[in-house]
Amino acid sequence: MLLECLYQDDHLVVVNKPPGILVHRTPLSEDRVFVLQLLRDQLGGAHLFPVHRLDRATSGVLVFARNAQTAAAMGHTLMAQQWNKQYIALVRGHPDPPEGTIDHPLSDPETGIHTPQPAQTHYQTRITATQPWPIGLRYPTARFALLTIQPVTGRRKQIRKHLAHLRHPIIGDSRLGDVKFKRYFREQDWPERIMLHAFNLLLPHPITGEILSLTAPPDADFIDILERTGCALPKDPTNGS
Repeated sequence: MLLECLYQDDHLVVVNKPPGILVHRTPLSEDRVFVLQLLRDQLGGAHLFPVHRLDRATSGVLVFARNAQTAAAMGHTLMAQQWNKQYIALVRGHPDPPEGTIDHPLSDPETGIHTPQPAQTHYQTRITATQPWPIGLRYPTARFALLTIQPVTGRRKQIRKHLAHLRHPIIGDSRLGDVKFKRYFREQDWPERIMLHAFNLLLPHPITGEILSLTAPPDADFIDILERTGCALPKDPTNGS
């Protein structure tokens, strides 16, 4: 697998992570293929340091540092909330209100965090669509919305958990999604992937201080599902134009 490189210099490497692959090895999974190892091999054995993470199912902008000093500097800017992360997500239903902030503490028993920790996520509805598909028995139509998402905090699976809490789960979410929608799409032979993509990342360069704007185009399956649901992607999903 050849990873799409979005940016690289002597300090950073940024790639467009495909869906369905972990960033690095974890005791929570028995996976044997990781973005970190693939990228090291692609760059001729270069030593790399993951700076942040994306879930296995999530695609999009992913940053690696080329040395420990750069990784530490980027970790400081990340903790100081100097990174602006923008995701796009296709969800079930039409959020009301169409934009807002989800402020809902989250725990993570899988990693030993049993006490809910503060977590905030901003969302904004960009496109809504209704299709004449009687998914389930309750409604004769199916409603969808394309959202832009800005997580303030960085809890594991935060966006997925927050949108499920809002009762607008992400389409294709294997754990938190709508079972009836998943069954319907499987019967229609749709691509199987979560509709969550890290579209854009603004962050200060750890050496020069220059603000980098890193954008990852969604993959063909993501675009296909948006078009089928009537939520075709605008030229710039972050501003709706």
